[in-house]
Amino acid sequence: MISMKIGIISDSHDDITNVNKAIEIFEEMNVESIIHAGDIISPPIIKEFKKLTESGVKLFVVFGNNDGEKKGLKSAINSIGGNLLGDVGKIEIAGLKFCIYHGQDLKKKEKIINSEKFDVFVYGHSHTKDPKYENDVRIGNKTIVMNPGSSHSAAKSNFSEPPYFPNPSIIIFDSITKKIEFVNL
Repeated sequence: MISMKIGIISDSHDDITNVNKAIEIFEEMNVESIIHAGDIISPPIIKEFKKLTESGVKLFVVFGNNDGEKKGLKSAINSIGGNLLGDVGKIEIAGLKFCIYHGQDLKKKEKIINSEKFDVFVYGHSHTKDPKYENDVRIGNKTIVMNPGSSHSAAKSNFSEPPYFPNPSIIIFDSITKKIEFVNL
């Protein structure tokens, strides 16, 4: 099996500045594939990934619950050579079976995790690194579960606890060592 670094991002919510920070980190870390777990919002955000897809990096994207402009996102993803996987993505990268789902339906999320059909499950939606699955937790000794948290800039909340946009982060995942590295933006 070939070792591969995979960049994982979610919940960018039109934050073009942080998306470009993430892209720079993915480039510095020599990722070969990127997974976006949804809530991109608008097509121009996707077009920023062209910097990487032009150099051969594979981009896999699922829709989040806030991705209403689906036709525009599909067109943008296609225009840069990315792969739109719909609402639930099932792919193989470096010999590992991945399932990607934004995560808004908690029962569906848990059903996918507990199915043990996948080596890796990636989700977002909560905007936080889920403490239940934060560090290489395997369910039934099979599935690695990862949530990179939100990549959107931290924002002060007056009434939301925890804050709706806490400290932004992404993940760099190594396909051989299974190391999950959280990187703050």
